Amino acid sequence: MQPAAVLFDLDGVLVDSEHLWDRIRRETVDAHGGRWTEGATEAMMGMSTPEWSRYVVAELGAQLTPEQAAETVIDGMAEVYRNDPPVLPGAAETLRTIAAEYRTAIASSAPPRIIRAFLESAGATVGYTISSEEVGAGKPAPDVYLEAARGLDVSAAESVAVEDSSNGLRAAAASGATVFAVPNAHFPPAEDALAGAYRVLGDISELPEALRDLARG
Repeated sequence: MQPAAVLFDLDGVLVDSEHLWDRIRRETVDAHGGRWTEGATEAMMGMSTPEWSRYVVAELGAQLTPEQAAETVIDGMAEVYRNDPPVLPGAAETLRTIAAEYRTAIASSAPPRIIRAFLESAGATVGYTISSEEVGAGKPAPDVYLEAARGLDVSAAESVAVEDSSNGLRAAAASGATVFAVPNAHFPPAEDALAGAYRVLGDISELPEALRDLARG
């Protein structure tokens, strides 16, 4: 298979940020009268901004509106990107290499301003970007991957998706894409989600050779 496109998740694949989202959400909940519960971290992984901000208010009890919760957390993440962008080793170089050879998109649960901040810090350009807050549902629904492929004028079934988390892997697999997993070191994916991957990589820098292997069959 010669992929028509490569669709990248952002958090956990290109940036080491899942634990930062988790920390800032926890701080927001604690500061506004809520209570963090077991399973909240995993539940929110892959959710779109409207989904996780409602969860923070309705399930964790933060005394904010969902809009206020989203603004507080995203402002905190934007500050991180301004001061010390958490780009994973080899991620920027890998993205630039892939973008020079394939149609490339970012299909992320991160809001658009965070996707833009990453691309600016990495000095990278891709053909299309889409946030799950701009589509019908967050991961594990496949919507963001289907839209990323559509934005590149290809089908998801012709594409490779690169993911790290349980819900992300499930979303990519549900879209029909060939899934390459780069397991998140902070929050390892569930075995059933990982089982849907075509190949598991040790780190993102292995991707160019893995794509060549795929094309060779």
